[in-house]
Amino acid sequence: MWAYYETEDWSVLPPELNRRKQDNVNDIGHLGRVNSQENIGRLKDKTTDVDFSTSSTIMNASEHGFNPAFNMASIKQAFNEAVERVRMPAPTRLRDLIRQIRAARTAAEERTVVNKECAYIRSTFREEDSVWRCRNIAKLLYIHMLGYPAHFGQLECLKLIASTRFTDKRIGYLGAMLLLDERQDVHLLITNCLKNDLNSTTQFVIGLALCTLGAIASPGMARDLAAEVERLMKSPNAYIRKKAALCAFRIIRRVPELMEMFLPATRSLLTEKNHGVLITGVTLITEMCENSIDTLNHFKKIVPNLVRILKNLILAGYSPEHDVSGVSDPFLQVKILRLLRILGHNDVETSEAMNDILAQVATNTETSKNVGNTILYETVLSIMDIKSESGLRVLAVNILGRFLLNNDKNIRYVALNTLLKTVYVDTSAVQRHRSTILECLKDPDVSIRRRAMELSFALVNTSNIKNMMKELLLFLERADPEFKAQCSSNIVMSAERYAPNKRWHLETLFKVLVAAGNYVRDDVVACTIQLISETQTQQAYAVNALWHALEKDTFDKQPLAQVATWCIGEYGDLLLYAQPHEDVEAPVNLTEDDVIDVYQRLLWSPQNTVITKQYTLLSLTKLSTRFQCGNEKIRQIIDTFGSNLHIELQQRGIEFSQLFRKYDHLRLALLERMPPMETAKPQANGIIGIANGDQDVEEEKPPIEQVSASTDSSALLDLLGSSDLGMPSISSPTTTALPAITPVTNNNLLDLLGGLDLSTTPASPASVIGQIQSPSQPFGPSTNFMVDGLLNSTAQNDAQTMVIFDNNGLKITFTVERPDDLPDLLVINMTAVNSNIISLTDFVFSAAVPRAFQLQMLSPSGTVIAPSGQVTQVLKVSSLNNGVLRMRLRISYTGPSGPVLEQTEVNNFPLMGVQ
Repeated sequence: MWAYYETEDWSVLPPELNRRKQDNVNDIGHLGRVNSQENIGRLKDKTTDVDFSTSSTIMNASEHGFNPAFNMASIKQAFNEAVERVRMPAPTRLRDLIRQIRAARTAAEERTVVNKECAYIRSTFREEDSVWRCRNIAKLLYIHMLGYPAHFGQLECLKLIASTRFTDKRIGYLGAMLLLDERQDVHLLITNCLKNDLNSTTQFVIGLALCTLGAIASPGMARDLAAEVERLMKSPNAYIRKKAALCAFRIIRRVPELMEMFLPATRSLLTEKNHGVLITGVTLITEMCENSIDTLNHFKKIVPNLVRILKNLILAGYSPEHDVSGVSDPFLQVKILRLLRILGHNDVETSEAMNDILAQVATNTETSKNVGNTILYETVLSIMDIKSESGLRVLAVNILGRFLLNNDKNIRYVALNTLLKTVYVDTSAVQRHRSTILECLKDPDVSIRRRAMELSFALVNTSNIKNMMKELLLFLERADPEFKAQCSSNIVMSAERYAPNKRWHLETLFKVLVAAGNYVRDDVVACTIQLISETQTQQAYAVNALWHALEKDTFDKQPLAQVATWCIGEYGDLLLYAQPHEDVEAPVNLTEDDVIDVYQRLLWSPQNTVITKQYTLLSLTKLSTRFQCGNEKIRQIIDTFGSNLHIELQQRGIEFSQLFRKYDHLRLALLERMPPMETAKPQANGIIGIANGDQDVEEEKPPIEQVSASTDSSALLDLLGSSDLGMPSISSPTTTALPAITPVTNNNLLDLLGGLDLSTTPASPASVIGQIQSPSQPFGPSTNFMVDGLLNSTAQNDAQTMVIFDNNGLKITFTVERPDDLPDLLVINMTAVNSNIISLTDFVFSAAVPRAFQLQMLSPSGTVIAPSGQVTQVLKVSSLNNGVLRMRLRISYTGPSGPVLEQTEVNNFPLMGVQ
C-alpha cells in the first residue's frame, strides 16, 4: 500500500514508491494537470471503454488542491487501468468470432482462426486482473462446442464463479458445467463455491448453483450437498423449490441411496399450486418409483391426489398461463399419466382408482391438434400397462386405430409401434383394424412399412391365414430388398404354424421362393425341402411345379433353383414316368434329354452360385438312378468337374465319377430315395416355428429316432448344465441324427434330479433330448412381440394353463395342450412374464423328465425379459403312456440383485395331458 502524502507537488514522492518508471509517472501527472482537449480526444480515439470520471476528478484536484478522499493507490490504479485499456484494445466479441469461423471456407482456415483466438485467450489468462475474463470464457465455450480443446479455461471458470457479479457467475457456472466433470481434480474445488451460493440471498444465484450441482455432481459432492438441496426444497420461494426438486432428481439418479432423505419434502410438492413446482415434483416421484420397489409402494397412497390434479386440469377453464393449443398444461398431464402408469402396474386396487379418470381423458381430449394426440398416446400406454377394464382397453385400441388414419406420419408410426406391443393384450380389438394396418404396407415411408409388416404377422391366425398371406405375398413382391429376407422367413413361419393343408402350404412356400428371390434365407430352403420330403402325397405336384420354375432363368432366384434341383433329383421319376394327377399340370412331351439340358445350362452358367451348382451336381448324379437311360451323358457332364477350379466342385466331380466306374455296383443303393426327413422348422427372429398344418390321412408320423438308453444320463446331465463334467453337449437341431455315444454309467450324477422317478422301464428306451440354443435377435426388440405372440397363441380349444413358478417378480406359466391327431404328444407353451420395473437378463429355462419320456425344447424367444415383457418357449413331451409325467425345472437369470438360480418340480400336470 502506498504511503499517504498531503502535498500538491507530486514530484516530492520518493522514486522507490512509484509503480512505474519515474518518467511515466511524470507523464501521467502532466496529463492530469494539463487540461488538454487534444490529449483527451486522442484517448477517445483509441478506446471507448475508458472512464474519464476519475481523470476529471484528478484534474480538479490538481487545480484546486489535493482531495484527501483519494489516496495515492486509488489514483494510480485508476490511471493504470485506463492506460492498460488504451495499451491493450478490447478483445474480439463473441459475435465477431462466430462470424469469422463461419466465414472460413475450409477446415484449415477454421483451425487457424480458432488457434489464433485460443492463443490470445491464453495470454489474457496470464493477467491477474483481466477485465475481459467473462468475454474470453464465453468465446472459449463456443470453441469447446465446436470440438476444440478448451481445458485450459477450467481455473478461469472458478475465478468467475467466485466473483460477486451475477454476469460473471452465470458464465462461470456455464463453463463449469461444460468443461468440468468428476474425473478432473478442479472439480473438487467448486464444492465450497456451490455451498456458499446455495446459501445466497439472491434466488437467481441459488438457481445457478442448483443447476450446476445437478449437472456435474459426483457421488461425493452429492453426499456433501444433499442436505442443502433438501433444505431448499422447503423454501417459501417457488422458483427455488422448482430448481431444488430438479437437482434432487439428478442427485438420486447419481446416488440412489440418498432417496430416503428427499421423501418427506417430495410428497409435499404435490400440494403446490404452482405448475412448475408440481411438474418437477411429479418427475422426482417418477424417478424414485422406478428405482425402488419400497418407494413405489409408499407413493401408491398419492394416486387419489394425482387423479384429482388430473381431473382439475381436464375440467379447468381457459388459463392463458398454461394453455397450449386449447389444452391445459399438456406437459403436466403427460407427466401425471406416466406416473399413474407406473403406480398402477400389476396392482388391481390402484388401477381401479384410476380407471375413471383415464376414461375421461380418453374421451374429453381434443384430437385435432398434436398436443391432444400426445396426451391420448400417454393415456393409451397407461391403459394397456395397468390392470384396466376390458372396455377401457378396447377404447385404447380404437384410439390407436384413429391414429392410423392420421395424415401425420409420426402419429401413424407411433400407433403401429404401440399396437405391436399391445396386440396380445386384446387381439380381437386389434383385428378390427386389420384392413387399415394392411393399407399401411403401401405407405411410402419405410419405417411405417416395417412396423406395419411386423404387426400384420402378429395378427395372423387360423381364421385369416389365407387372406393375410395373399396380402403379404403381394407386399413381398414389391418390397424393398431390405424387407425381403425378414418378410419371407415370417411368411414361411406363419404358414408352417397355421397352414390349413399341405397343398396350400407348399404353394405358399413356392410363391415365397419366387417373390423373394435371392433374399430368401437358408432356413427357408431347408424347411421347404423337409416339407416336400415328409408330404408324400404332394411330391408329384411339387416336382412338376418346381420343374416349370426351373425351366425359366433362375439366376436371381438361387434358393428356388436349389429346392427345385433337390426335388427333381429325388423324385425325377415322378416327373417323367408317374401317372399325373388331375390337379397336377404335367409337362407335355418332356424327355430325359430335356431335363439333362436344363441341368447342363445350370452347371455351365457363371451367374449361379457354387452352392447351387453343388445341389445341381448331386441332383444330376441321383437322376442317373431315376432315369431309364441317359446315364452316359450324365457321366460325361460329371467328369468335366473333375478338373474344376473350385475345390468343392472338383471333389464332388471326382467322387461322383467313381460311382460310374469303380463303385458302379453301389451307385443304386447309395443314391436311392431319401426317407422322410425329421421336422426342421424355419427360423425367423431367433424362433423355430411349430408345425400346425393339418396332417394328410395318407401320411404316417415318422418314427422317433432312438438311441441307446445308456445315453439318458449324459443328455439329462448336460441339460442341467453339467457339460463341464465331460459330457457331450446336445445342441444340434432336430434334423441331425444324434451321434453314437459310448455307454457311460452316471447313476450317481443323476441324483441331481432329486425326486424324479428314473426307474420306470420304458416301452422303447429313448434319450432325453434338450435343446437350449442361444437365440439371435436380428430384427430388434420390437419384433419379439410378434414372435412371442405366435408361440403364445394356441390352436387347440382344450388347452389348460397352470402357474408353475412365481417369485421375485418372475411368473412362469405352462399352457398344456394335447393334439387330437397325436395322442402320445404333449405340447407345453412356457411363458415367463417379468413384473419388475427393470429388465431380467441372461434368462435360461431348463427342464428334465424321467427317461421313460422324451423331451424336446425349442429355442426361446429371447434371453432378456423387459419390464412387463415376456419370453416364450415350446416344450414337447412324447411317450406319455409310459407313466406319470414329472418334470424338474431350473430357472436362471440376472436380476437387480445379481445372478439368480431357482429350481422347482412340476408333478401336477392336468389329466388331459397325461393319461
